[in-house]
Amino acid sequence: MTDHRAVNLLRSMKRIRLVEETIAERYAEWKMRCPTHLCTGQETVGAAVGQVLRPDDFALSTHRSHGHYLGKGGDLKRMLAEIYLKGTGCSGGKGGSMHLIDREAGFKGSTAIVGGTIPLAVGLGLSIALKGSDQISCVFFGDGAVEEGVFYESVSFAALKQLPVLFVCENNFYSVYTPVAKRQPAGRAIHALAAAMGVNARHGDGNDPLAVLDQVEAAVAEIRSGGGPRFLEFETYRWREHCGPNYDNHIGYRTEAEFLAWKERDPVLRLEAELLARGAVTGEQVAAMTDTINEEIAAAFLFAEQSPFPAPEELHAQVFKQ
Repeated sequence: MTDHRAVNLLRSMKRIRLVEETIAERYAEWKMRCPTHLCTGQETVGAAVGQVLRPDDFALSTHRSHGHYLGKGGDLKRMLAEIYLKGTGCSGGKGGSMHLIDREAGFKGSTAIVGGTIPLAVGLGLSIALKGSDQISCVFFGDGAVEEGVFYESVSFAALKQLPVLFVCENNFYSVYTPVAKRQPAGRAIHALAAAMGVNARHGDGNDPLAVLDQVEAAVAEIRSGGGPRFLEFETYRWREHCGPNYDNHIGYRTEAEFLAWKERDPVLRLEAELLARGAVTGEQVAAMTDTINEEIAAAFLFAEQSPFPAPEELHAQVFKQ
């Protein structure tokens, strides 16, 4: 792996982290009036996948979609404007944090319906196969989504038709407040479910950024060469509450000790330390990178605050019924 690629990964991860932390800091201003599901602690996967995919590849996501959207090349100003419910938002101010889209970046949308984007990604994979291009359709989802029937139907169909779909499961061990141990049988691995349905499946540490990037690059290369779908499961951990800007270790579903143990494995600091140790970057360069990102974030928040709300006549625009 080249240092250039690793440094770009660090930049993307730091950008996602700083955006999410700034949202958390400013959420109490009562100007972002929609639920937000932050991905602080889970920056690796969205950044790594976004770095490997091309702009013309497709990606779909979940309610916790900020990192996936930004990693794929989504517009930060329009994302924040959407969270402020402004007319300049990427969904016109109608969707909020959980419903992001950027067609120019190939980000085809996110939704709060658990598992809801998995069949859409498979449908996009079918469209690619019919068209005969070398694009890829990627879908992000959590461990809870594998408890939905549509997960099995979609993975099975992708395997049957050998579709160019990259399934990416971010296993953060909780579905809202319920741990995997209370939802799924002991000893059963999520990636093994996909393998049993005929999809090449791998498992990795979501807090090891360079290893994640290696696995994503390998899977994408195999799909582009006609190898059919690939399934990647990465263990990760969200730091903040399921929905909102705060910490919730005090309510009893997880312990402070568990949280601190994961926080010590901070993937952003891990990659930064690794690149500093091998001389890929200097401390001054990392500081400059951080300053540049913070300047971009400040400008994006200013854009969001100064943008107008949607006009009343936009209420029924882009709303369809049968």
